[in-house]
Amino acid sequence: MKRLLDLRNIHAFYGSAHILHGLSLHVEAGERVALIGRNGVGKTTVVNSILGLAQLKDGQIRLGDNVLPRPRPYMAAQNGIVVVPQGRRIVANLTVEENLLLGAAVGRKGPWNVAEIYKLFPILKERAHTSGTALSGGQQQMLAVGRALMANPSLILLDEPTEGLAPVIVDLLADIFNRVAAQGTALLLIEQNMSLVVRVARRYLAMAKGSVVAEGEVHNSREGLKDLEEHVMV
Repeated sequence: MKRLLDLRNIHAFYGSAHILHGLSLHVEAGERVALIGRNGVGKTTVVNSILGLAQLKDGQIRLGDNVLPRPRPYMAAQNGIVVVPQGRRIVANLTVEENLLLGAAVGRKGPWNVAEIYKLFPILKERAHTSGTALSGGQQQMLAVGRALMANPSLILLDEPTEGLAPVIVDLLADIFNRVAAQGTALLLIEQNMSLVVRVARRYLAMAKGSVVAEGEVHNSREGLKDLEEHVMV
């Protein structure tokens, strides 16, 4: 199976702060992988390293067949990898539909377009001409996911997608993520909500002190949830 994302022995910094210490991970086509760990272990820095927002001092980042010696934000999208960022980052002066159309700017062909996003998230169709930042937190997260899908990616990186959301919205997003994955899009889910992880992911990677310290299969059961929660407490 083709590897869409392959990080090998990554050492990443912010200034003089050494955040990632020899981190290695990969995601293959169609996989559903969760990256878990307590706050401050470097999970978001994994995303920022791929986007070139953290300084890569050593190691190799490979997106598909391409090695990125100097990653830049646009390179991920060009290689079929998009990010749903922590905090959503909805563009304030654009409507819902205009925010969605931003996702299509990379020009990749595929099944996702505005009409399909509206089928997935009917509330976005109802509010298509509303400012994106006028939406509720849950609706903004739907918009961020829809915008990512508009790029027709092979892999979506979801950075804390349920942060601050009500349980009913978390349940809706879990269903959406499973539907997207069932259509063949790979997921890397960076998440603190272990109940979401066991419903969506099939493999987990647990981080501590800037590197992956454990990995295994995700079991959608009470025992599986307990196992993941123990890893987060490392």
